Amino acid sequence: MDLFTRERDRLLGQVARVYGLTFTLVSMLCLVVPGTLPSTTLLIAVVPYALLILAQWRTGASRNLVWVVLGVVAGLGAIAVITTAAPARDGGGVMAAVLSLCGASLASVALVLTSSVGRVMLLGASFALVSAVTLFLTVPLQPLIRTVGPLVMGWALTVFISIWVGAAVPQVARRIASIGRAHRAERQASETEAQRRQGARLLHDTVLATLTLLAHSGVGVSADALREQAAGDARLLRQLRLGSTPTPTASGGYNLTPVATTELGTTLESVKGRFGRMGLEVTWHGSGQLLLPSHVLDAFLLALAECLENVRRHSGVTQAHVTITEDESSVKAMITDQGVGFDIADVGEAKLGFKESVVARLKDVGGNARLFSAPGMGTTVVLEVPR
Repeated sequence: MDLFTRERDRLLGQVARVYGLTFTLVSMLCLVVPGTLPSTTLLIAVVPYALLILAQWRTGASRNLVWVVLGVVAGLGAIAVITTAAPARDGGGVMAAVLSLCGASLASVALVLTSSVGRVMLLGASFALVSAVTLFLTVPLQPLIRTVGPLVMGWALTVFISIWVGAAVPQVARRIASIGRAHRAERQASETEAQRRQGARLLHDTVLATLTLLAHSGVGVSADALREQAAGDARLLRQLRLGSTPTPTASGGYNLTPVATTELGTTLESVKGRFGRMGLEVTWHGSGQLLLPSHVLDAFLLALAECLENVRRHSGVTQAHVTITEDESSVKAMITDQGVGFDIADVGEAKLGFKESVVARLKDVGGNARLFSAPGMGTTVVLEVPR
């Protein structure tokens, strides 16, 4: 049962509880008017009324049909008790109590009996039973037409409310969901534009400035300073390729300190964030804090990113799982998705995205890649690099 259906049933159950208890209370108030019924009859009526209240309260919290059946039986028991002991000249109090029960309080069960064929059949049986018993017991008290009208109208009203609410809740839920999707799309577009503008400023302050100096033959700048600036730009581009967003420390300066080894867990989060911004949810499993030499880390993460890009573009799903494992000599990553899959024989020489960006890149650092897939069965890629 999906969320929308559960919310609809919960709402209808609560409405049935309030509706039923309200008219049960009205019926009881009609009976406590002095002179309506003997005191002994009132005490006997307390038992079916108490059972009816219990059943209606539980109907609002449980979908168990036992409470519906108990409520109908208890309500009919209350009608039997008060009509049997009604005075020959009823001033209207007994019939007002009966009509409140049969046409409203007991009709509240219709609110929870329209969601399936079986429940609709129980609804029909309940209506037929309540109508037959009520009409039989009230014949001595008033003409049938005065009982049939309120009874039928009360049940028809609750059936209409149930059908209307049952149809309206899913529509409202779908509209809310569509608003949420539009909001997420707008937010993603805004984030993408902000990243584009940040990237443009970043490149303007670094790479484009260096290219401008080269275009002017480095006039006014020493060769050593130019080489150092170009090396810094290269480190910047490396971080951008891995999905990082370098933080500026001052105008034109960025945190790009080179290290011999890099903590893998931190960089994996950068890759995860990059694909998350593009609509692919990446879930990590296994080891999260590993150290690899920089050149091995570059090859490993770029191959991993290429695999995730293939998932995003070709799998037809929006979620991928990456499991990182390690031993004394190697680090492995297993990328899996539950997408459309494909025939591995189709990955020929022309598929340079996988052959070059994944397989060849890992071979350059002593690693390897293995691919497993079949149409309709998803795809798994295992990457392995030495430590």
